[in-house]
Amino acid sequence: MNYTYTVPEGIRYLRADKALALAFPDHSRTALQRAFDSGLVTLRGAAIKRDQRVTALDTLEFAMPDLKAAELRAVDIPLEVIFEDKHMLAVNKAAGMVVHPGAATGEDTLVHALLSHCAGSLSGIGGVERPGIVHRLDRETTGIIVVAKNDKAHRGLAAQFADRSLHKEYLALVAGTPSLLSGSIRKAIGRNKQHRHKMAVIDKERQDDHELQGKDAHTDWEVVEAFGDLAALMRCVIHTGRTHQIRVHMKSLGHVVLGDEIYGWKPDVRLKKQPERVMLHAEHLVVKHPITGKVLDLRAPLPDDFERQLAQLRKLSKAAAKAKALIVTPVKSRKKAGPPPAHIHESRA
Repeated sequence: MNYTYTVPEGIRYLRADKALALAFPDHSRTALQRAFDSGLVTLRGAAIKRDQRVTALDTLEFAMPDLKAAELRAVDIPLEVIFEDKHMLAVNKAAGMVVHPGAATGEDTLVHALLSHCAGSLSGIGGVERPGIVHRLDRETTGIIVVAKNDKAHRGLAAQFADRSLHKEYLALVAGTPSLLSGSIRKAIGRNKQHRHKMAVIDKERQDDHELQGKDAHTDWEVVEAFGDLAALMRCVIHTGRTHQIRVHMKSLGHVVLGDEIYGWKPDVRLKKQPERVMLHAEHLVVKHPITGKVLDLRAPLPDDFERQLAQLRKLSKAAAKAKALIVTPVKSRKKAGPPPAHIHESRA
């Protein structure tokens, strides 16, 4: 299949591989790298390398290399397991890992890794020996994903996501700091009409346009830690599970997620180390065990790159506060007093 992608306005000197990764989030980085290495990505008719810089209105044409017909196989990829028993498991997904395999992905997806990790312990989903994925995270998003090992567990977990009876919390680093400490966003989300790979908030007044039909989306948020006007650490509780929900809602709030170039984030010169991905982490999930009914309170530690960004922001915020404290407010000068009266010497008679 051949693809054509025009770099949107506002983008300047972005690496070609990063531009395509942002535009086609369902394609794994490995698959896109194969396209570049095979000379299948062109700009103005000439094959380009991954590190070629592209800018607004550049048009990239590319095709994915042909894949050899093969059965989905187990691949030994390290996983950080948070919880596991014979019915289900929960993993802390790494950044850059696609959840589901597809025509444009390689053998580096979460499903490939789970087939290896769960070898011999899968009783089958729908008659096929495979892990039961009941929800997903974007490729660049890290955090908790729960997986079923059998049909009964799969149905039990899927039902909780469908009826929204579980609790999902994310941590996000956003640009700037909101004026309020907390809030709630109830704005419908649908496909962006101009850029089909993006989502957007859909105004109720425009719901009559069937192309702009959005689905209800509800996000509660609070500021966990503020770093002046530079950034803030936000905790987001989502009551719905729309594509890019937090990213779109944070943009509508005026505080785009750090590293989220697809929704308008731009590098901040004050940051010595710029984020290399969307700074979003699925940190907390409360779900009932699909077989035992026991409440599982699952938490995923922050990844190293997220921790490094936090450390950098704290350092910069502390330095800014210290500099502000050193500013001395000038004291109004007092009016100069006149010369002291001359001494009067009395003459003695």
